Amino acid sequence: MRLNRNDDEPGNGTLVLLAMVGLFLLAGCDLGHGQQAGPPPVPEVVTVVMEPRRVELTTELPGRTTAFLVAEVRPQVNGIIQKRRFQEGSEVKADQMLYQIDPAPFQVAHDSAKASLGKAEASLPAVRSRAERYRELLVDRAVSRQDYDDATATVDQVRAEIEYWKTAVAAARINLGYTRVTAPISGRIGRSSVTDGALVTAFQPTSLATIQQLDPIYVDVTQSTTELLRLRRHLEGGLLDQNGTRQKRVRLILEDGIVYPLDGTFQFRDVTVDPSTGSVVLRLVFPNPEGLLLPGMFVRAVVKEGVREQAILVPQQAVSRDPKGNPFALIVDAEAKAQRRMLTLDQAIGDQWLVTTGLAAGDRVIVEGLQKVRPGVAVKAVPGDVARQDGGEPGKASAPTGGSN
Repeated sequence: MRLNRNDDEPGNGTLVLLAMVGLFLLAGCDLGHGQQAGPPPVPEVVTVVMEPRRVELTTELPGRTTAFLVAEVRPQVNGIIQKRRFQEGSEVKADQMLYQIDPAPFQVAHDSAKASLGKAEASLPAVRSRAERYRELLVDRAVSRQDYDDATATVDQVRAEIEYWKTAVAAARINLGYTRVTAPISGRIGRSSVTDGALVTAFQPTSLATIQQLDPIYVDVTQSTTELLRLRRHLEGGLLDQNGTRQKRVRLILEDGIVYPLDGTFQFRDVTVDPSTGSVVLRLVFPNPEGLLLPGMFVRAVVKEGVREQAILVPQQAVSRDPKGNPFALIVDAEAKAQRRMLTLDQAIGDQWLVTTGLAAGDRVIVEGLQKVRPGVAVKAVPGDVARQDGGEPGKASAPTGGSN
């Protein structure tokens, strides 16, 4: 018997496939109704505990070195340079001869004045004796009063001439001495602007050479009036304690970053503010026995401001800023939730900020994981030293100076 097949009806294979898909859908629905998704994990953050400690506050100020003494050597008489008596760039002593100006015309002037003085002194005894004889004869009326007055006036005139020529001799002697151009101070002398045979004039605008005393040496640094007012405010408020003896000690950092081996002393602070920069000049004095510091070098001076006994230092990485630029930090409170604290920062000390207000002793400040939390969210606080022992990244969990929990 032959069965007729309808081509519009589905085959047995298609029916089996549809049945299997239906079973899978039912199983998926049952699984979804039977299981619930778990809560998100609590974010883990690294914290450090704020511990007050004694901090010596310093300020790094830029400046330049200046010679302790500077003397520009100039001639005081006109003449021809016969010989230069020093080596350029060498050390010279005070009163050491530097140049010899031709002394011949000045020697002649001195000898002439000396001879005129001798002539005047030689004529004095004769005119004085004549005046004395006229005085005796005047008693007997052997000479007139006029003759006696003339003799007395001659004596006074000769005495005046003697004084005049004494002054002329002294002036000639001084000018003769000026032909020996000597060093007014001890120090290092620079290059000479003239050579042998050059004509120089008294008090000419161009110096013959310049001598600079470099041991000790000045360092002039600038301090902004903002920093000056901040320091005074802290001192008046009792936030800083200054020790007068140690306060004057200053360290110096050279251009290449090397610390100068000898400490300097604070000398004075200028009383005038530069209107173009809004700063005042502080003068420091440093010993310079080896001549390492030269005038005009750029340096940085580390000046001591004072000591803060209960300072709170927070790592700079823990400080963020809001859209208005105000600094804040996130802490973990007693309920293990992140909370925002607005801060008032004083100054940077290394990789940390000195906090004036906003944090207190015992606060746990978040230093790592800030991007994963927001205020009010529960967090899991991990002390910095524990995180490092657990194999964290190098330096990631290291606690800043001042202690961690």
